[in-house]
Amino acid sequence: MRYSTLMTLSFALTAVMTALVLSMVLAVVWEGQFQLYTRQNMQRMVQYMADSLGQQYDAEGAWSDELLDYVDESSESMPEVGMRLVNAEGMVLYDDTVGGIVATVGVRREDIRHESARPAPGEGAELGVSAEVVSQSKRVVVGTITYWPAGSDLLLTKTDSTFRTNSYAAIVMAASLAVVFACAIGYLVARALTKPIKRITTTAAQIRNGDLTARTGLSGTDEMGRLGETFDDMASSLERDIKLEHRLTSDVAHELRTPLMAMQATVEAMQDGVMPANQDNLATVAVEVRRLSRLVDAMLRLSRMENGKIPIHFEKCDVVALASDLVTMQVQLFQDNALELTFVNDTGHRKFMAEIDPDLVREAMVNLLSNAMRYTSEGGSVVVRVARDRRNVLLSVSDTGMGIAKEDIPRVFSRFWRSDASREREAGGLGVGLSLTKEIVDRHNGTIAVDSEEGVGTTFTLHLPIVHRKG
Repeated sequence: MRYSTLMTLSFALTAVMTALVLSMVLAVVWEGQFQLYTRQNMQRMVQYMADSLGQQYDAEGAWSDELLDYVDESSESMPEVGMRLVNAEGMVLYDDTVGGIVATVGVRREDIRHESARPAPGEGAELGVSAEVVSQSKRVVVGTITYWPAGSDLLLTKTDSTFRTNSYAAIVMAASLAVVFACAIGYLVARALTKPIKRITTTAAQIRNGDLTARTGLSGTDEMGRLGETFDDMASSLERDIKLEHRLTSDVAHELRTPLMAMQATVEAMQDGVMPANQDNLATVAVEVRRLSRLVDAMLRLSRMENGKIPIHFEKCDVVALASDLVTMQVQLFQDNALELTFVNDTGHRKFMAEIDPDLVREAMVNLLSNAMRYTSEGGSVVVRVARDRRNVLLSVSDTGMGIAKEDIPRVFSRFWRSDASREREAGGLGVGLSLTKEIVDRHNGTIAVDSEEGVGTTFTLHLPIVHRKG
């Protein structure tokens, strides 16, 4: 079922349910109130008649033919109402169910006008309403008059029944119109909602077909606007990632080609007799083989780390001792490259424990130190610092090297990425170390920050949780 059809049916169903609930409320509440109103109305009518008969009875002094004629005329003027008059002794003087006047005083029966007998009040006169006829002069009850709706089981006259029927018909008509309007509104709302969805679907199809520049162009503060903006951001990220993937393929080919071409040239020269197959030339081939082997090993380790195939073992470790020992082992290597390596403890404690994998963290720090040594000129300095905040231990490596351009900082953790300046250096690395370092930090549920300025230096800071939380 299409979304627009589903929305239209939903609105229509809502309107139908509303009409049904309204009808139920009317059946329970309004119907009862309406019947109470009609009973009270008929009670007022019979009481008025009883008061009028009481006044005339006082004037006549007894039930006379004139009084019965008055009752008969009143009955004829109200064809929807049945009437019965009983005197104080219980004798029926007038009854519409048998044709009118029953007992007469001084009038021949054949002279009495008779209408066709009206139906009895349903199951009996108990459904009618009665009022006592009181003689004010004698202060006694001289009779009882009863009214009932003619031909009805309820105290409803024909006019009342017609009004009730018309009311329910109006409700049905209003409900039908509500359903029609609900369908129309549902259709319009569904169209308004599906329009941006169709744009997103069309854009997704364009991207699937290779048009990475396709965008929805949707914006706004509502859900659809935010969905469109998120989709466009995702498309931009996808386009950027695919471009990086293409660059990655090119970089991998370049990184592999360089040692392969060097080995091929040396081997072919030795095969052609241009170069002797001596130790020096074989050593050149061995250097390139080792470089290629390191590159493949680094790629394999990064792939295994990303796929979670390298297990991580968390344990409480003295981070201060770990960093200090690492500096001690590396300081001679830095001195050989005319660089100064120092260690600073800003935790405020001689020992500071954190739940980490010491081997992986040591590997990440070695990668950062290797980068710092590679891209810092002779006479420069490198500082390893340990600090803390409320939840994390901070391990940072700062150098006074060439720095990184601001526009390049978001890409420093991409595989094989190196700035143009670093590519010109003979000491350029494999371009995988920072990617591996970031993956190690991610496995610790931590973050890595970069602060750099060209010509001034770079600081990489690892933020590792002090307490490991699973998930």
